[in-house]
Amino acid sequence: MGRLRRLLFSGSGWPYLLVPFIPAAILLEIVAHEEYTLIFLAAALGVIPTAALMGRATEELAMRTGPGIGGFLNVTFGNFPELVIAFFALNAGLQEVVKASIIGSILGNVLLVMGLAMFVGGRKRERQFFDRTAANVQVLMLLLAAGALVLPAVFQLINGGSLPRVGVEEVNFGNDLETMSFIVAIVLLGTYAAGLLFSLRTHRSLFNPAHAAEDHVGEAWPIKRSVLMLAIAGVAVGVMSEILVGSITEASKSIGISEFFVGLIVVAIVGNAAEHWVAIYFAAKDKMDLAVNIAIGSSAQIALFVAPVLVLISFIPGIGDHPMALVFNGYELVAVLLAILVANFVVNEGESTWFEGLQLLALYALMGVVFYYA
Repeated sequence: MGRLRRLLFSGSGWPYLLVPFIPAAILLEIVAHEEYTLIFLAAALGVIPTAALMGRATEELAMRTGPGIGGFLNVTFGNFPELVIAFFALNAGLQEVVKASIIGSILGNVLLVMGLAMFVGGRKRERQFFDRTAANVQVLMLLLAAGALVLPAVFQLINGGSLPRVGVEEVNFGNDLETMSFIVAIVLLGTYAAGLLFSLRTHRSLFNPAHAAEDHVGEAWPIKRSVLMLAIAGVAVGVMSEILVGSITEASKSIGISEFFVGLIVVAIVGNAAEHWVAIYFAAKDKMDLAVNIAIGSSAQIALFVAPVLVLISFIPGIGDHPMALVFNGYELVAVLLAILVANFVVNEGESTWFEGLQLLALYALMGVVFYYA
C-alpha cells in the first residue's frame, strides 16, 4: 500500500489517478454521443494516463536497451499521443487545428513548462543552474524550426496570397506550397536526425545528466512487460484520441470557445501533461538540467520531428482532402517567434530564478488571452 501511495503521488505517478476517465469517455461516446462537452472533457483527461503509461514503458525499455536505442524509443514514442491526436484531426480535415496544436505544444513547453519549472524550483533557492551549452543547442534547433515555419508564410505573402484566417478548418494553398512544405519537412527530419547523433553519440554527456536512484519509483520492468504496456498504451491513446477529435468541433461550440483556442491551449497541454509534470518535479528537486532538457527538448522534438512527420502523412492518399502546407496564421507565427527568442534570452546564462519563471508564465497567460479573443 505504501509503495502504491508513493507511486501515485510521485512526479510520474499522479496521472494514473485519471484512469477512470478512460472507460467514462468510451461509455459517454456510446450511450450519450450527443453530449459533446462531457465526451471531450472525459477524453481529454483520459489521454493523460495513457500518455503517462506510454512514457513509463518507453523509459523502462530505454533503461534496458542503452542510450542509443533508448534515444530512438524516446523520439518515436515521446510525443506519440500528440501525433495520434493530430493524425485523427488530419483525417477529419481539421488541418488548422493540427497546426494550432503544433504551435501550442512549442509555446506550452517553452513558456508554461519551463516557466513553472523555474518558478517552482526557484521559490526556495536564490538561483538554479543548468548546462548552458546543451540548452543553447536545443534553442538553436528551435530557431531553425522557426525559420522553417516562417519562410513558407513569407513566400505566400510576397506572392500576393494571404495567411489562414482564425476559424477555418483547412486551406488549400496549391501545389507550390505543398511541395515546398514536403521539402522543408525532409530537411527538418534530416536536421533532427543529426541532432540525435549529436546528443546521443558525439556529445552524449551534455544531454544525459546522471539520474539519482530515487528518481525511479518502483521496481524495474522486464522487457516483455514494457512492450506489453507500450502496446496497451498505444491502443488506449488511439481510442481516446479518436473520441477527443470527434468531439472537438461540437464541444468548442457548446463551451463557446474556438477550435483555434482548443488546438493551441487545450489539446497541446493534454497531449503533454504527464511529461510537463515530470519537468516541474525535477525542477523542485533542483535538477534543472533535466527540467530544461525536457522543456526545450520536447519543443524541438515537436518542431523538428512531429510537425514534418504530420506533413509527410498528409500526402498519403485518403488522409484529408489535400496535403497540409506549413503556412501558419499571423497569431501563431508571432507567438512562436516571440517565445523562442525569449527562451533563448532566458537560458543564455545557464541559470534561472523564480522571477524569470514568473515572467515566462505571464507571457503565456497574455498569449492565452489573445488567443481566446482571436
